[in-house]
Amino acid sequence: MDYRGKVVVITGASSGIGRDAAVAFAKRGAIVVGVARRESLLQELAGECRRHAPDASYLAGDLGERGFAERVVHDTAARHGRLDVLINNAGLPMHKQIYDVTPEDMDLQMRVNFMACVWTTLAAIPYMLRQGEGYVINVSSMAAKVAPPRETPYTAAKAAMDGFTAGLWSDLAGSNIHVSLVVPGPIDTEIWAKDDSPSAYSGPKYPPKIVTDALFEVIEKKVHERVVPRFSAQLVSAHLLRFFAPSLLLRGMAWMEPVAPDVVAKARARAAASTGRGGGGAAGGSASGGTGGGAG
Repeated sequence: MDYRGKVVVITGASSGIGRDAAVAFAKRGAIVVGVARRESLLQELAGECRRHAPDASYLAGDLGERGFAERVVHDTAARHGRLDVLINNAGLPMHKQIYDVTPEDMDLQMRVNFMACVWTTLAAIPYMLRQGEGYVINVSSMAAKVAPPRETPYTAAKAAMDGFTAGLWSDLAGSNIHVSLVVPGPIDTEIWAKDDSPSAYSGPKYPPKIVTDALFEVIEKKVHERVVPRFSAQLVSAHLLRFFAPSLLLRGMAWMEPVAPDVVAKARARAAASTGRGGGGAAGGSASGGTGGGAG
């Protein structure tokens, strides 16, 4: 594909996968619009992209807010007259005991990790229909297929993204709008440092570039779904265990990151203390609040 002059919106572009992809598209001559919350990082990104594509720009805001997510698409189309590629990459991690998860936590995870991609995609479809072609790539996570310990809200939100994407494969047939799902395994980005508590994962982490390469592949070959890294024994075995030996997979998860007895005991004590007082907060009456902000 000749990317010169193509308009590409990339969410979660301030770091990690999004930043790497933005620079790679700009080097191919695409007009990149980077989207995230951290404006100073977006300014640096736009400066680097403009060395290759002078019309590169950015939009700073919280993709967990519907108004901003939709404005990203409308403002881009108004400025450039088209939108060729939408990459929904923004993501917000959460590693937390389920006893401490609040409804607010769950709502935030769903808004940033799932609804943001719904809002941008539904806003983009009319523009892509009018120009006769378009590409939507949703960047999910292997966590949506094999749920890691303490990541239930994140897993649920990414699994919703997977289902939404799969539905679009059939619903957009004949429209010449191609939708892809890219499913990264453990990628070496700052997302690991943003968890509420440290993850027990200690295996290999792969560079963001392998995800960027997958983005180009699913566009150019019109692939519907790609797991990255594609031939990882670790990811393949985990996926197979999920379907053919789930009890063995759960034992492995429990060995990797067990739930300490005192965690359950404390949660049970909070639950007992909240009886008759209407409960409140997370399971067991935890007073912990939601994590603030959106992604990127």
